[in-house]
Amino acid sequence: MKILAVIPARGGSRRLPGKNLRVFDGEPLVVRAVRAATGIANVCDVLVSTDDAAIADVARAAGALVPWLRPAALATDAATSADVCLHALDWYESVHGAVDGLVLLAPTSPLRTRASIDTACRVFAEDPASAVVAVAPALSHPMWCFRTVHGRLQPFMEPNGLTTRSQDLPPAFVVTGGIYVIAPAVLRAGHTFFPEALRPIEVSAREAIDIDTEADWQAAEAAVRRDGARLNHD
Repeated sequence: MKILAVIPARGGSRRLPGKNLRVFDGEPLVVRAVRAATGIANVCDVLVSTDDAAIADVARAAGALVPWLRPAALATDAATSADVCLHALDWYESVHGAVDGLVLLAPTSPLRTRASIDTACRVFAEDPASAVVAVAPALSHPMWCFRTVHGRLQPFMEPNGLTTRSQDLPPAFVVTGGIYVIAPAVLRAGHTFFPEALRPIEVSAREAIDIDTEADWQAAEAAVRRDGARLNHD
């Protein structure tokens, strides 16, 4: 099983400028992502897709493959993860041959572990027709959520569970954004990491922290301080 790891790390960020090079627990976010993916059994290469020369230099020094700077059209807010990964995948397969899968690892999940990446790749290897995604238990159950319609609250879901005790609600999960694994043909066909056949791996709330804002950054740092030790990627 050959799985290409793709780490998207563009230079621009409106909510947290320069976040991919910002140092978290002793390392830039992009370096943490590269190190987390390096050496996993099924991962054949770790490719960083970036439009930023400084990020490219740091990623190469960490051992990643950075063969080019991403085209400007793929470095905007409108560019999707599928767009970015398909660009990287097309180049990689044209040069290095076909791969069996692609694992997308955003640098903004610094508490994601090597063990979880390895688990996701192994689950995919067992059932490559299905994509794999990391999930964590939902903090707010969707059956207890509301929306507003003409200024009034309405249950977001029907039937809802408003009269059901929390311990009796069915388990609910949210996608963490930290790990996606998918077959190239499936990604090309659907242009999405959420095809109909989708398998989960459950990670902890700590691993699920995704950094988009300064508040997210502080929450991630607090999680490391709470453990009383530097994060062990394993």
